[in-house]
Formats: sequence, structure tokens, C-alpha cells
Amino acid sequence: MNQQPYTATPEQEDAIINQAYQDLLNGYLSSNHRKKVEIIDKAFRFARDAHQGIRRRSGEPYILHPIAVATIVSQEIGLGSTSICAALLHDVVEDTDYTVEDIEAQFGKKIAQIVDGLTKISGGIFGEQASAQAENFRKLLLTMGDDIRVVLIKMADRLHNMRTLSSMPPNKQYKIAGETLYIYAPLAHRLGLFAIKTELEDLSFRYEHPEAYARIKEQIAASEAHRNEIFGRFSAPIRERLDRMGLTYEFQARVKSCYSIWKKMEKKHIPFEEVYDLYAARIVFECPVEADEKRICWNIYSEITDLYRLHPDRVRDWISTPKVNGYRALHITVMGPDGNWVEVQIRSRRMDDIAERGFAAHWKYKIGEGEEESELEVWLQTIEDILKNPEPNAIDFLDTIKLNLFASEIVVFTPRGEMITLPVDASVLDLAFTLHTEIGTHCIAGKVNHKLVPLSHKLSSGDQVEVLTSQSQQPKPEWEKFLVTAKGKTRLRQVLKHNRRIVVERGDNRLRTFLTEQGVPINNETLTRIINNERVSGKDELFFLIGNDEIALSEQLLKGIKPQSQGLFNKILRNPFGGKNRTEAEGTTSPAEAIDTKKVYVLTSTDGGTSNYTLGDCCHPIPGDDVVGYVNENNEVVVHKLDCPTAMLLKSSYGSRLVQTRWDTKSQKFLASIHVEGIDRMGILQEIIYLISTNMAINMRRLNISADEGLFKCDLDVLIEDTHVVTNLCKRIKKVPGVNTASRIN
Repeated sequence: MNQQPYTATPEQEDAIINQAYQDLLNGYLSSNHRKKVEIIDKAFRFARDAHQGIRRRSGEPYILHPIAVATIVSQEIGLGSTSICAALLHDVVEDTDYTVEDIEAQFGKKIAQIVDGLTKISGGIFGEQASAQAENFRKLLLTMGDDIRVVLIKMADRLHNMRTLSSMPPNKQYKIAGETLYIYAPLAHRLGLFAIKTELEDLSFRYEHPEAYARIKEQIAASEAHRNEIFGRFSAPIRERLDRMGLTYEFQARVKSCYSIWKKMEKKHIPFEEVYDLYAARIVFECPVEADEKRICWNIYSEITDLYRLHPDRVRDWISTPKVNGYRALHITVMGPDGNWVEVQIRSRRMDDIAERGFAAHWKYKIGEGEEESELEVWLQTIEDILKNPEPNAIDFLDTIKLNLFASEIVVFTPRGEMITLPVDASVLDLAFTLHTEIGTHCIAGKVNHKLVPLSHKLSSGDQVEVLTSQSQQPKPEWEKFLVTAKGKTRLRQVLKHNRRIVVERGDNRLRTFLTEQGVPINNETLTRIINNERVSGKDELFFLIGNDEIALSEQLLKGIKPQSQGLFNKILRNPFGGKNRTEAEGTTSPAEAIDTKKVYVLTSTDGGTSNYTLGDCCHPIPGDDVVGYVNENNEVVVHKLDCPTAMLLKSSYGSRLVQTRWDTKSQKFLASIHVEGIDRMGILQEIIYLISTNMAINMRRLNISADEGLFKCDLDVLIEDTHVVTNLCKRIKKVPGVNTASRIN
């Protein structure tokens, strides 16, 4: 996957640059935008001069990157001359001596504002500050409210960086691919940029799991002929019906992306051959009159369901209720000629453009301040709520973003019929806080479809919900586990923080009054002794527990408090919890400085079991897994599987602490968990145990089996050397008569 060394003469470079720019212009001239070639040409020449002599890591002239980004902006997202100019100029302010004021003087206020927005959110992708992505992402979201084109151009920038990722060292590839999969692909999906989202996922997958990616690509290619034959038989009678309707249309099979196929294989623990919905059929019809789109979609639905059996639970009407990102289509699933279910997506050409290009496509169809814009406003308001009081921890902040902005949605209704969009798994309490902080604070229960339910009750699409409140109700910290919305969590924390502050002040006053009455001096020495005696984390916690009547003000509280020598007092005050101070214990060298992240870190262990690494408790990797190392604050390397959720978070926020790793643990055994399911019969457990312990000489550490109505489930832990042993073990177990599935689980 390594990129070939770049070699070109100055004359060849000029020809390459001019051809790339000409391709950009040709694409723009063939679009529906007003032709403003002069300002684009001016921006190209300005950027080329500004980046003169600067090269990318691959060795090629830097100007090829802005041209490529502008081409994506124009031809893949569908934006016009303003965005093309901003894309050409997007790195000028950051990488050269030119300022935003220089850009405004040459190209006007609007282009300068977009370039300024892009400059503010840069610096994290390939720079030394790569681990500060939470802050960069926060800036990115803030700019969306000013001009959505900033984030669309940023998407194009990220896409081109991913397309040229092979020139980066492996540890940077892991970090950038993980960050893309965690942040940018879901953001592209939320903006309706489906094609870009799919490519970002596949590119990330390619760098994180190169062997799995190559294998699935080969399997897709090998199954193409059979797939085309099946689709031909499926589509022929539908084409006859569509021709009879007099439609102009495209009807083709769209194969799932490598990443989505792999995700399904991993989630269901099945091989490629058992992924039956490898493709979805898509009908895109021409419809000059927008008002006719809905009627034609349902007419096509009627014709298809006359031919094939419909799956009633898998009809998705995104025409009547579009997704928040503006997506419209009618999805149905019918039984194909090979006995497998086939999803058919029915959409007009306009709907297809919006599905592929998202909000950018609305401008092509000259939609003004209409429904889509109002939906975008709702989303931007959600972002604003999160940014007002974000989590202090970078990973928590990114997690909050993920849970809310990128979640699937449900739609519920108030008793008055008002429609409210919430994330999947939202509760009555989420709805209460969405309506108003006061309603959330005093929520006691809800009525869902006229039935009384607790405030923790999870809502479903279509529910009619009434929130019940009481002024005597007070919010509780345990409510947070019932909330999934950022707005709900943020508002609950604000209320709890306010209430806690009142209790802390009450406790502080009570303690001071008590100490004065007892004749004990009120100073840091006294407070430190009480904190140590009560084993609390600090002054705030002490005051809170006193104010909340959880610590009694009695003689017992002052037990052992005597005047201490000045030396001992200083020692306690300096570090009340004992041990070395952080700077004494750790020095001033950060983990990123202590370990060279450019080198491959070899994971080794001795015969005595001592290792130079720690395995992540969240994913339990073993040799053969694709892994990444994370250097923690104690300079220990913690190993995670690349697709582990914790690793995803680390790649997004702590890229400078990641190290590339290689296993060298020939003599060590690792714990792996296997899940087995099948038909229960006499003696099947003994056969499985005999196979593992006697035939394969594998040491078992745990066995848990249950049977119900003729089916059995079995979870077992085994000690093995690597993933090859696990794979072979699962294959052997699956051959036991009655066993249906056997797969490794985390």
C-alpha cells in the first residue's frame, strides 16, 4: 500500500499542474452554475504562486492538493465558483505569509470568510497537534452556523487527504483513519453526503484492516458474474412494467461497500458467503414536475409488489417524512428469485442528487428558505447546545457528539400534534429536557399513547407523548443513565451543578460555625486533616457531604486533630494523599516524547509471564489481531484491537501517543472467548469438550452452557497462541453435528 517515490522534471510538473487545473475547469463549465471562470483563474494563479516551492510529503507540488480539493468541491459535492475559489485558497493563510485581509482585498469578503473558517479548523489533520482533534472538531461545528460551505469544503479536504494517505507513516495512518471513521464519515452521512461517507469508510477500513479489505474486494469481484445473473432475472419483469408506465429511468444494482459488508460479517459472526444482501437495487426516474414525484414512487411500489412478495416490516417511507439530512426515497424489500430478500430504493433524479450530494444539491434546485433549511437549523441548534457546555474531557466530548449528531432518529408527537425528532433510545426524560429545562427538572413520569410510563421509558417512532411534572420533584444524578440526548445531559448537569453549589455553600457555613464553636482554628491544616480522616477527595466533597447531612458534625469529626509541626504540616499540605508528587514521580517527560512513535514497538513477554505491554480490558486482543499501541501517562503501552471502540476514541483524540506494534510472543498463551449455538442433543457438550481438550490439546478456563426449547448456547474461554488457532477451533466446532455457529467474541 506504500506509495511509489515521486519523480518528475519541472516541465512534467508544470504539465501535470496545468492538466489538473484544466480538468477542474472542464467539470465546472459543464455544471449548471453561472460561469465565473475569471475569478477561479485568479484564485488558481494566486494559490500556485503562494505555494511555489512547497511540496507534500509524497514529494509532489503542494498546489496539486488545493486543485484536487476544489475538483471534489465542484464535481462531487456540486458547489459553485465561491466554494471553488475558497478550496483553491484554503491553505494559503495557514501555510504562507498571506493573511485573511490579503485574501479579502483580492477576492472579496465572502471568500475570505470561508478561507478564515477553514484556517481556524486546520492544523490537526497532518500537523504535530494531531491529538487536539476534539478542539478542532468543536471549531468545525461552530463554523457551520456561519456558512455550511466551510464544512463541505473541509469534507473535500479530508477526502483528498484520505485518498493520498499512503505517503504517511503507519502510526499516522492509524490515527487519521480512525479519526475519519469516528468523526468525518458520520458527519458526511449527517450532511447527506452519502457517496463521500461511503468512500471515507472504505478508505479508513483499507488502512486499518488491509488484509480483510483486500480479501473482501476479491470476494466481491469473484461473485460478480453470479450476482449479475440473479439481478438480471430479478430486474427483467420490473423493467417491463416501468417501460409500460412510460418512464425514463435507471435501474441498477448497487453493491454494498467493503466496510459495510465487513461490519455485517463482524456483527453477525458470519463468513462472506452468508452475507445475502450484498447489493440493493435502485430505480432513479426522471420527473420534471416535483409535485408528481410522490405519486410515481408509489405507482412503482405497486408494480413491484404485484410481481414479488413484500416484506411488510421493511417498508421505509422517507418521502412523507424525510430524514433530517434531507434524504427522500421510498425503500421496500421483496423476495428475489433466488429466495433472498432484495432492497429496492425508489427515488426521482432530484431525490438521487440530494441523496448523493446532501444539502449542496438543494442549491442546484434553487430551494429557498424551505423545509430542508429549517431541518438544518434544528441540527445546528443541537450543536450549539452541546458546545455551550461541552464535556471537559476530549473523549467525552467526542462521545457526546457521536451519540447525538450521528445517531439514527425517531419521530414522536406531543398531545397537540407537534412533531419532535429525537435519537434512537431517547426516553421520556429526554423529551422533557428537549421541551424545556424546567419540564425536565420536574418530570415525574410520562403518558405514552395514553398509558402511564416511568420517566426512563424508551420512546419509539410514532409515539404520542405527554410529560407529567410536579413542583416537588427534584433532579437526581442517577437520571443521567436515562438520557441519551446532549441537550438532556447538558441541562441535567447544569441543574445538578447549581443545586450542588448550594449544598456545598451550606456545608461550608455549617463546618465553619461548628469549628468556631469547638475552638478549632479554621485553616488549611485543619481541613486537610478532616479530609484525610473522612477519606474524601477534597474540600468540595467534604462540604457537600456535610451540607447533605451525610457527615455529622460531632466530636468524632475532630478526633486526632492536634497541632502539627510546621514541617509535617507542609508535607501534608503539599500532598495530602501521600506518595510522590506527580512531577516527582513522572518527571516532565510526556509519553509522546519518551517513546518514538515512528518505530514499530515489538510486543514481547518472558517465560515467567512478564510483558512489556498491557492488553486492553475492553477488547482482549491476541496475536494475529490488527492492533495499535497507546502510551498511557505511566509510559506503559496498552494494546487495543484497531476496531475496538476505545481505540477509535484514542485515535481521534490522542494520535501523538499511538505506536505501531508487532507481536513477538511465541511462548505466551492468551485468553480468547468462543460463543457456540446449535440444536441441543444428548452428548453434544461432551463432544465439544473432547474436541477442544483431547483432540486439539487446548486448555479451557471457563465453560457456561444453557439450553432452552431444544436450542443451546455455550460460552467458553480457552488459552491459545494466536488468531489462527481460534479460527481453526471455530471451524472444527462447527463440524460437530448440531452446532450451527461458533465464533470468537470480545
